[in-house]
Amino acid sequence: MTSNSELKDELLEQVYHENCPGCKVDRDKRMQTGFPLKELIFIWVIVLCVALPISSLFPFLYFMVRDFNIAEKEEDISYYSGFVGCAYFVGRAFTSIFWGVVADRYGRKPIILLGTSTVVIFNTLFGFSVNYWMAITTRFLLGFLNGLLGPIKAYACEIFREEHQALGLSGISTSWGIGLIVGPALGGYLAQPAEKFPGLVSSDSLFGRFPYLLPCLVISIFALFVTIAAFWLPETLHFHKKDELESTSCIPDVEKNTDNEKDSNLISLFKNWPLMSSIIVYCVFSLHDTAYSEIFSLWAVSPRSLGGLSYSTGDVGTVLSITGIGLLLFQTSLYPIMEKIFGPIVVARICAVLSIPILASYPYIALLSGFMLAFTLNVASIMKNVLSVSIITGTFMLQNSAVDQRQRGAANGISMTLQSICKAIGPACGGALLSWSQKRLDAAILPGDHMIFFILNVIEGIGILMTFKPFLMSNHY
Repeated sequence: MTSNSELKDELLEQVYHENCPGCKVDRDKRMQTGFPLKELIFIWVIVLCVALPISSLFPFLYFMVRDFNIAEKEEDISYYSGFVGCAYFVGRAFTSIFWGVVADRYGRKPIILLGTSTVVIFNTLFGFSVNYWMAITTRFLLGFLNGLLGPIKAYACEIFREEHQALGLSGISTSWGIGLIVGPALGGYLAQPAEKFPGLVSSDSLFGRFPYLLPCLVISIFALFVTIAAFWLPETLHFHKKDELESTSCIPDVEKNTDNEKDSNLISLFKNWPLMSSIIVYCVFSLHDTAYSEIFSLWAVSPRSLGGLSYSTGDVGTVLSITGIGLLLFQTSLYPIMEKIFGPIVVARICAVLSIPILASYPYIALLSGFMLAFTLNVASIMKNVLSVSIITGTFMLQNSAVDQRQRGAANGISMTLQSICKAIGPACGGALLSWSQKRLDAAILPGDHMIFFILNVIEGIGILMTFKPFLMSNHY
């Protein structure tokens, strides 16, 4: 008489292909018990590796562009900084869909390895930049060759059992948010080491001659270790007869054949309004957040005479480090509870509304000094970033709930392309608008930095309006 375990083995042999890596992953998932901690850590560090260099330059970008001597006036430094900040996103906008297609055809793992390797090479070269155009070129190539974020979202859905997929997606957004905070903290602490630590780093040393290399090198070394570890990642795509790519889940072949053409049709995704509306809302808030990240750092290091705080890169790093700790604690403890009670749409809406008075308070924070300045700025920074990541997490969940698993790769490619375009606009316009704002200190309406934070609030307000019906539609929330 056949035992239950033998029946299970026989069933697995009927369904799964022996030499298919995706089938092996699905077999392992089916037999898996307990919390998938190892898989979660893998995804967390990979996303962190890619997120760190994106905004790590913001605290020292003002000084870097100043050292290039390309700006004729001090007020123009922010203008030129914006183009360096957006170069990464311009590069990524060109290739996000392409890398998504490559990942669908040849596997997630090669694109993951390419993405982490790109950080090792081009982030290091950016630290060696000797002029403005080298900085822009290396940042552009860093984004152009890095198509990891879209495929890693699909990978998270494929590597986890169904009951843990939400955890995997949440882990990506949390790691991404932490990276956008820790990256600038590293940039703030480690830039210009010869000035900060003259006893340890001489002006004639490598880090003295290249004052912005150290933070880039630290991130690149981390990326190198992640790249080496990623070789042990399992592939999740299915390769069966004649190496033909099949569906991302082991379902009967008849069902695959009837659904495959429909699922690979990009036109059907563009007609999926719950998906497209959530992507558009996601892009609006992403544009806002990227512009805010650059503006905050540029504003903090700007001189007091222009409405800034006259902070050093180390001061900015301290603020962002404290913010990162607060963000990590909130995202891992309170956000899941809020999302379960209110749902992602309501949470995003509430967080966006609360962000408006916080942004409006920044020009008044600049009037403070000493302990009150440090305390108030840290509280405001923590609250603003916690609210921003909560919004992004909510819109990210809406996107992935709007399509089934077999469509997520293409859907994330569309999302990353549109998001990259918006994120490219954010730093370019943010830097230019900050420069313009600081030239109108005596204006009767919204003088100085009041204008730039008002513009950020206008974008936030547009995002809030777009979270309501009939614009934002959802099948699940």
